Amino acid sequence: MYAASGVLSVHTEAGTSIVPTNRVAWTPAGFMHYHRAHSNTDMRIEFLPAGLARLIPAHPTVFMVSDLAREILLTLTGPRNYDPLDSDHAARVRLRRVLVDELHRTPDQQLQLPEPRDDRLQAIARILYDHPADNTPLADLGRRIGASPRTLSRLFHTELGMTFYEWRTQLRIHHALILLADCHTTTHIAHACGWSNPSGFIAAFTNIIGTTPGHYRSRCASAD
Repeated sequence: MYAASGVLSVHTEAGTSIVPTNRVAWTPAGFMHYHRAHSNTDMRIEFLPAGLARLIPAHPTVFMVSDLAREILLTLTGPRNYDPLDSDHAARVRLRRVLVDELHRTPDQQLQLPEPRDDRLQAIARILYDHPADNTPLADLGRRIGASPRTLSRLFHTELGMTFYEWRTQLRIHHALILLADCHTTTHIAHACGWSNPSGFIAAFTNIIGTTPGHYRSRCASAD
């Protein structure tokens, strides 16, 4: 699943993965999932035969998209009425093989927000889903829901595999990508997602996405 423009979110029982234009989401057969397109999104879906699917991880994951992989995906998912490959099955098979090779060359780039199962973590998640700019410390959130910060920190580590700060940052980056798809300014997004200044947001976004918000926005615009 690939967003040629815009941004997708893919939901499984493990959590939510955000799929911007420089990522591609892989969901193996048998995994229950649903997806959502945010803003004006050009979504492309390509199905792989079982023989090639076995060469990709047997769990949902997100990969970086190389320039070559992007062009292959666009070709494979282009309008069939004008697609010269439509009548050339062998050519499509070769392109799929090259696509799988390209995915093997890129590391997993999970932009996943794990879904909490513990009632206390779910209560915190609901607060931050509704208000991603909320900067309330974990201790104060704990008092609000009746749990100690030590207990909550342990739960974030053991259940979600990350700290509260890391989880909240991931949530904010998810929200930022959706706002970028709606063409909001960097300053607006920084404040809407809880950063006190744009520079802090730019640093966090670049660390996770691999490019600045401005460069990401320009790539999205050129893909439209």
